Amino acid sequence: MTQAYEPLRLHVPEPSGRPGCKTDFSYLHLTDAGTVRKPQIDVEPADTADLARGLIRVLDDQGNAHGPWAENVPVAILRKGMRAMLKTRIYDNRMVVAQRQKKMSFYMQSLGEEAIGSAQALALNIDDMCFPTYRQQSILMARDVPLVDLICQLLSNERDPLKGRQLPIMYSVKDAGFFTISGNLATQFIQAVGWGMASAIKGDTKIASAWIGDGATAESDFHTALTFAHVYRAPVILNVVNNQWAISTFQAIAGGEATTFAGRGVGCGIASLRVDGNDFVAVYSASAWAAERARRGLGPTMIEWVTYRAGPHSTSDDPSKYRPADDWSHFPLGDPIARLKQHLIKIGQWSEEEHAAVSAELEAEVIAAQKEAEQYGTLAGGQIPSAATMFEDVYKEMPEHLKRQRQELGI
Repeated sequence: MTQAYEPLRLHVPEPSGRPGCKTDFSYLHLTDAGTVRKPQIDVEPADTADLARGLIRVLDDQGNAHGPWAENVPVAILRKGMRAMLKTRIYDNRMVVAQRQKKMSFYMQSLGEEAIGSAQALALNIDDMCFPTYRQQSILMARDVPLVDLICQLLSNERDPLKGRQLPIMYSVKDAGFFTISGNLATQFIQAVGWGMASAIKGDTKIASAWIGDGATAESDFHTALTFAHVYRAPVILNVVNNQWAISTFQAIAGGEATTFAGRGVGCGIASLRVDGNDFVAVYSASAWAAERARRGLGPTMIEWVTYRAGPHSTSDDPSKYRPADDWSHFPLGDPIARLKQHLIKIGQWSEEEHAAVSAELEAEVIAAQKEAEQYGTLAGGQIPSAATMFEDVYKEMPEHLKRQRQELGI
């Protein structure tokens, strides 16, 4: 007897909130601060499955630190992290305004995500190599990269270190361990795994750190990187910044519904953690754990950072078209700067007065750097790198045919 079936239906994930509606964040599967265990550094990847489902948190809603992941985080790191996060947010704010003033063509801010890059940068060594996306400028702030150089890159002016060849915000700072940003999503993962493998082949002690967003996990490069990282035990940290939105597409479209992105690492034989990305202490502690694991030759670690993109995807985006305008104010993991500030005040290492003074100091620093950078030109001013530079930085020795072409152009 043939059984009758209902017609099949394709499942298309829906976001948890649309414009004009309130978002239901219950899908996040949160755990209380201090309740997730901290395993031994040599834990088997398969034994991290519970860590890929839970959420490593240290700071509670009152600013108190709890649990094993709170141990051994120096106060000096917390204070430096606070400065880096504040500097990132102030820088972002001023650069968005500069873009609106047509001084640059494009900008992408990291509002709400400042803890992730700054804390991991402080957990790594300066000669480790980061393979970032376009929302990790906090790494550069934590490593004190000169602001004038960064702003000149945004302005694509005559002092642009990349000579106008990269989209604004796609920095490249080798001395700060900041690999050239690629506009092609997920390439960072395979690049970092390859770099880490090369470090191991040379017998070096440097490790790599790669960054992508939740949407980029749907790219084939993501899966290729996981395979190579697992097979060759590459000394690499694989960071997935789950900020809930890939441009206008909700994270469930990339496979975040009823599972976690960190869980994919466990399935590929990689130790994996799921961490509160708005908890600076948790981010630093988890990053230090993963870095130590890589440096000891124990292989890669994949970390899913649960956070929220508080602003537009870029200056070309209007998020009010696809999500509630007040989403961030209801996000249960809060503001990373406000949370660390509360904790530092609680332990007597910060104050409202110091917060205001540091903010004013950093604002003045950014303003001064912007004024200096604009002396070398802005988008509207026409002060751009010489056309002669198009012939440079391709060959170690410029071949004769390029020399002739440059001479024909009279440059």
